[in-house]
Amino acid sequence: MRKDLTTAEQHKLDNLFEDIKHHSENFLGYPVSKDFNYDALHRFLKYPLNNIGDPFMPSTWKVDTREMEREVIEFMADLLNAPKNNWWGYVTNGGSEGNMYGLYLARELFPKGMVYFSQGTHYSVNKNLRILNMQRVVIKSQHNGEIDYYDLKETIARNRHMPPIIFANIGTTMTEAKDDIKKIKEIMEDLAIDEYYIHADSALSGMIAPFLKPKPNFDFADGADSISISGHKFLGSPIPSGVVIAKKNNIDRISKSIAYIGSNDTTIPGSRNGFSPLVWWYAIKTLGKEGLQKRVDDSLKKAEYTLSRFIESGIDAWRNTNSITVVLPAPEQDVIEKWQLATEKGTTHLILMPNTPYETIDRILDDVIPSIKKKMQENVELEMVL
Repeated sequence: MRKDLTTAEQHKLDNLFEDIKHHSENFLGYPVSKDFNYDALHRFLKYPLNNIGDPFMPSTWKVDTREMEREVIEFMADLLNAPKNNWWGYVTNGGSEGNMYGLYLARELFPKGMVYFSQGTHYSVNKNLRILNMQRVVIKSQHNGEIDYYDLKETIARNRHMPPIIFANIGTTMTEAKDDIKKIKEIMEDLAIDEYYIHADSALSGMIAPFLKPKPNFDFADGADSISISGHKFLGSPIPSGVVIAKKNNIDRISKSIAYIGSNDTTIPGSRNGFSPLVWWYAIKTLGKEGLQKRVDDSLKKAEYTLSRFIESGIDAWRNTNSITVVLPAPEQDVIEKWQLATEKGTTHLILMPNTPYETIDRILDDVIPSIKKKMQENVELEMVL
């Protein structure tokens, strides 16, 4: 039998809520959308939703949301130009799990493969490779964060006895650079390599890139074998989640039947969160492709506005083509802490997520710009002394 919280425990819970509410209003440094409302789904939180096993196979467990999950996967497969009647996927706990799935699938197909990824790759990928015990080579990045194709080609040529597994970034963590999968595929053709695998980490940009003009070369039509996307980033969700899509014929080669659940063991986890597929389904149904296009256009306009503010202030900021990420010199530490700015090697960024109010952008810029200019002046004075 459950008891009521004590007064102190209730205060602690209330204080936590106020802290979260306050901090959620003060950041542009991480790719998380906040403009969502899933009140219509609250009633489902009364039940132990579990999508254990393959979402496309029946199971003896019925308290699930598999039907909605299948609709989500179908929508995403169409959006990502997956091959007709040859796609499969599931809703994951986030981008890192989706990336691990892509790498796991590649390893099972090519046990002696070598993984190639650029310096701008997300930190979790090295961890995934250690868990999977896969060999790897880090490739140089260009200035904008995109992979160095010359270095990639030269490195693969030196290891051509090992099937290449390319981990491509479709939106790097700091600069939102997008690796060109068509160019990567051309490298394989130039080197006469037939056995290879390309996974696309599209955590942020996977929901943006299909609506850009021109569309980046990143999806199945361009040569990807699997694609991972986060749900809590551009789409918006109260719980971290993601989607991974892969070619079904590759999945069939590793699938195993499990009698206990009456389904196939095709995913990484056993029990899977059944609430996140509802969030994806609700977002997709209420937004549609037209709504997603508007979110993309809104973010691009605000990124352009933000960059113009920095340039007008004499600050050396920049952004990749059709990117919602503005890269700039790091401000002072107190400003970084106040606005929760992701910072690396003296560089930070602002990520203009959908429907971020201009008032919020201006409040942040009114802090960040003077702070950067102060640091710039201090550096000039230090150089004069030296």
